[in-house]
Amino acid sequence: MHIVLHQPEIPANTGNIGRTCVATGTSLHLIEPFGFRLNEKEIKRAGMDYWEKLDVTRYMNFDAFYRQYTEYTAQKTDAAFSTGKPRLWMATTKAARSYTDVQFGPDDFIMFGKESAGIPEEILVEHEKDCIRIPMLPDIRSLNLSNAVAIVLYEALRQNDFASMQRAGELHRLHWKEKI
Repeated sequence: MHIVLHQPEIPANTGNIGRTCVATGTSLHLIEPFGFRLNEKEIKRAGMDYWEKLDVTRYMNFDAFYRQYTEYTAQKTDAAFSTGKPRLWMATTKAARSYTDVQFGPDDFIMFGKESAGIPEEILVEHEKDCIRIPMLPDIRSLNLSNAVAIVLYEALRQNDFASMQRAGELHRLHWKEKI
């Protein structure tokens, strides 16, 4: 899976999202400009010691990202990719369709916009069929960005049977009485 952040503004959100990406084996794509510097301590603090393990790619703008995405999907298609062409989903409060109404593939990209304004409408109108939303009450503007990423990402991972992820945990000092 791939998470794309379009012009993130809050370093702690980006750090938390980076940590979630490391924990799930998800690549993170960051589209500039940012509202912070990537070396800020808030990112490192939120991402803890995981930031060095993060598969992260930076792009100067959306066009640079989209060119790379198009090349990536062409390579996957040319290689007779068995799970289909990776899609680019755009999470926005403006979408008509819920994130639970779509089928995520294992190499899909899920894009989220900046905290103050979301994904620009100029991009959304060009990708209307790829827009998804998290249902919420009408008088709420949006969820916290790192929470929104976690909600949609884990649904995408669930749909793909949490491939390559650890499904059961162990206690540190004691042992479970039964395996469930």
